[in-house]
Formats: sequence, C-alpha cells, structure tokens
Amino acid sequence: MIKKFSGVVVPMITPLKKDLTVDTKAVEKIIALFSTYDIHPLVLGTTGESSSISENESLLLVKSAVKIKSFKQLIYAGIVENEVQKIIDRGNRYIELGVDCVVATLPSYYVLTPFQMFKFYKTLADNIMGPIIMYNIKATTQMSIPLEVITELSTHPNIWGLKDSERDEQRMNSCIEIFKDRKDFSYFCGWGAQSCNSLRLGADGIVPSTGNVVPELYGKIWSTALKENWNECEKWQTETDKVALKYQKDCTLGESLARLKALMHQNEICEKFMMPPLTEAEV
Repeated sequence: MIKKFSGVVVPMITPLKKDLTVDTKAVEKIIALFSTYDIHPLVLGTTGESSSISENESLLLVKSAVKIKSFKQLIYAGIVENEVQKIIDRGNRYIELGVDCVVATLPSYYVLTPFQMFKFYKTLADNIMGPIIMYNIKATTQMSIPLEVITELSTHPNIWGLKDSERDEQRMNSCIEIFKDRKDFSYFCGWGAQSCNSLRLGADGIVPSTGNVVPELYGKIWSTALKENWNECEKWQTETDKVALKYQKDCTLGESLARLKALMHQNEICEKFMMPPLTEAEV
C-alpha cells in the first residue's frame, strides 16, 4: 500500500552564499537532482540548519523549492521554534506558499510531559491549515515522544504521520507494526542505517541525510524495496552506509552537517558556508 506521504524524503541541506543568504540557484540544482531519482525534499529540517535560518531566508528557500519542484515531487517543510504561535504562523505561510506538508519538532527548551507534548501537537493540528507530520528527534530536543501519545494524535485528521530519528530499534519496530496498515498515517524512518530494514518491515518511507550526496543510491533502495528484492536493497544499503561514514564518523551532529556540505561542494553542488554557530569543514 503506497500512501499519500511515502517514499524517499531527503532532509535537504540549506545551500548558502558567502553572505549567508540562501543560494536559490543551488536550491534549484539540488531539487532537480532529487527529482531525477523520484526523491522528495524536506527543506528546513535538522540537516537544513533550520534552527539558525531567519524567517525571511526560510520563506525564500520555501518559495524557491515550490517553484522548481516537479509534478511528481512533494515539498516537506520543517519548523524548529520554541514559540508556539510562531510555529503556527510559519506553518500557515509555508502552506500558503505551496508546501505539501509541515514537519514539526517539539519545542526544545523545556522538558515536556506527555500531556504537554500531546497538547502541543494538537494545537498545531487545530490551527495549521495543511497536513502535519510529527518529528521525533531526541538528539536535538532531548525528549522522546511516547508511542501512546503518537497513537492518540494519529487520529487527528490534520496529522498525517511521524518522522522518527530516534536510534531505538525496538521503538522503530513497534511504530511500524502499529501504523503500517493505516491508510491515513505514515511512518518515516529517519535513521539512515535502518533504511532497508525499516522498509522491509513495512515503513512507508525513509528520511536519509546521506541522500543529499548520493540520491541515486536511495532511489535504488526505494525501487528495490517496492519489488521486495531485499538482497539488492541490502546491497545499496551497504553502499550508502559507507558514504555516511565519510561525514558522520567521530563527529558531533553539527560537525557532520558541515562535512556533508563539504562533500557536496566537492561534487560542485553547493558552497561550504555554514550558518553560525556552525562552522565550515574540510573532508
């Protein structure tokens, strides 16, 4: 069963010029490249340095992405913010500009109770005029959204799925089992090393940052998974794992993002500039 929100969704880097404004020409190049391999972009996610990009530059990025996307691509747009009303306002602006789905993390300053997490996402879903996907990323928020909270929120008509980047195999297995037969709710695995395995278990999609540099390999992972050719799928998984090591090994999250952008610079896709407080890297 192929759901409305499914497939390979790559959390796109935010290409920057030397003055730290969005490089719209590079945005167009990346999204066109993704389209070649049937990949959807997630702009302004964690890989896109979303917490450091200004509102004006975020809107420019979204406009550029929507303008260049192909008819077969969906545009997902992330929101990282601690003020709830700003999240709602930004989400509605993104929807007005033409994004297909808003992807929202938990606010990250205070540790929230399960009830507060539930209320947060329900408030977004009640007030943002377009589809929402919840984003669980313990590495940045220091919180994990409990499965019972996700399950309860999954019945809201404006909440369409979960992107889960928590590196917990038992949690991943449980989420897939709960949601794989739901037509109205999608589970996306945000743990790149589990891309093939999660699809084999019934995940609806994957969200690999390494897809920025080798989108063709993730196109192969998806196409072989659709055919249930798991030996071939594992082969491409192994190849993507090797690429991931080039920028992730022995790095903090911020360092890995800089090294990822440096790899893309080597491929003449974008410049290496990073939004402060992150700094450039060499590979």
